[in-house]
Amino acid sequence: MIALTLAEIAETLGGRLVRGEPGTFVSGAVETDSRLVRPGGVFFALPGETTDGALFAPAAVDAGAALVVAERELDAGAALIVVGDGVTALADLARLVVARVRAVGRLRVAAVTGSNGKTTTKNLLRAILSAEGPTVAPEGSFNNHVGAPISMLRVTEETEYLVAEMGASHVGEIARLVGIVTPDVGIVLKVGLAHAGEFGGIDAVQRAKSEMVTDLPADAVALLHGDDPRVAAMRDLTAARVVTFGVGAGNDVRAENVVTTARGTTFDYLADGERHPVSLRILGEHHVTNALAALGTAREFGVPAERAIAAIEQVARAERWRMELLEPGGGITVINDAYNASPDSTAAALKTLAQITTEGQRSVAVLGEMAELGEFAQEEHDRIGRLVVRLNIARLVVVGERARHIHAAAGLEGSWDGESVFVPDMDGAYDFLRGDLRPGDVVLVKSSKSAGLRFLGDRLGGVAE
Repeated sequence: MIALTLAEIAETLGGRLVRGEPGTFVSGAVETDSRLVRPGGVFFALPGETTDGALFAPAAVDAGAALVVAERELDAGAALIVVGDGVTALADLARLVVARVRAVGRLRVAAVTGSNGKTTTKNLLRAILSAEGPTVAPEGSFNNHVGAPISMLRVTEETEYLVAEMGASHVGEIARLVGIVTPDVGIVLKVGLAHAGEFGGIDAVQRAKSEMVTDLPADAVALLHGDDPRVAAMRDLTAARVVTFGVGAGNDVRAENVVTTARGTTFDYLADGERHPVSLRILGEHHVTNALAALGTAREFGVPAERAIAAIEQVARAERWRMELLEPGGGITVINDAYNASPDSTAAALKTLAQITTEGQRSVAVLGEMAELGEFAQEEHDRIGRLVVRLNIARLVVVGERARHIHAAAGLEGSWDGESVFVPDMDGAYDFLRGDLRPGDVVLVKSSKSAGLRFLGDRLGGVAE
């Protein structure tokens, strides 16, 4: 974080400086996890659903925290600012820091949202922009009302690019995050059924994702997935200049000649009357859209296409547990894609499995629950079961009671040479697969994070615990 006095921080947060000299400067990293605090840092003691961050303030001070921000007075032994709402205070501090850096430097901000692909797009953008200048981008999926401001607070006067990933489970959350940074480029990837149960349906998801562009100023860019009708319709909701990306002929930046294999995906990138070959190491045709979003942003920031392409071609994987290719030996290939799962991402992963399985190989899908679908859960799990059959996946292993509808739907589809097996837990799935898998098998492991199948994927893939 940039250097600020305790008085400045307290005023910005609308808080009360209970302990500490007003003129003392603080410039350490801001954390909400006491285990991550380093000397000179700032610890926000936020209340949580299962615990209270205030309980960990002493540990944060022992780790070297110079300032604690809390919603009540604490005897923590460091400077203390008491605020009315810790989450709001965190956002207010991020807003001040980003504004200060914009005023004195060359900071440009790209923000990305969408039901799928946010983290991959963020990682591709980081690869491009970090080669151009000092870049801040979140680690993992720091994209909610707490994680996103924490990432934004990493900027300094030297930072040239900030990549913000913005997720949400309720209408209004993306608008609040956009209000902190006011992106120069606001990216919307896709509107799908991820978190549909929490939002209350696909129309609500669309409204939430549109918040990325509704408040952008006229000198900003709304970078929209032109092949998704719900995203393309957002062009009528923004004052920003609209640029579209996709594989459709009408997009401003687009892809042609897409080819997916077990070693990655190739395509031609078309923009501004030029054609450039791209060879992604990331597995899956659906990542072409994410690559186009990253390349389109680079284009808006003036990065030459050749340099941007060279950067994303070096990215080996989307992220840990996201289409991660593992080769445990014995001629078996495992695709561990069990960090998140929505109906769209699961369908895309199954399509990739079918595409990359060649003659003489056997496709095996190991599927668990797609969480947070609410009233749509049964219908969407049924749809995935039928899709497995229609893609002619050779073996289906369904894990866990909450995913049982996948197994049932596949069994009812008829005229299928494959076989669906239901197992109640990961240990049962591992025992079955250990005896069933054979050389040449290509195995996809896919589920929501809550189902835990990423650990099954690691075991199958030979990843040490």
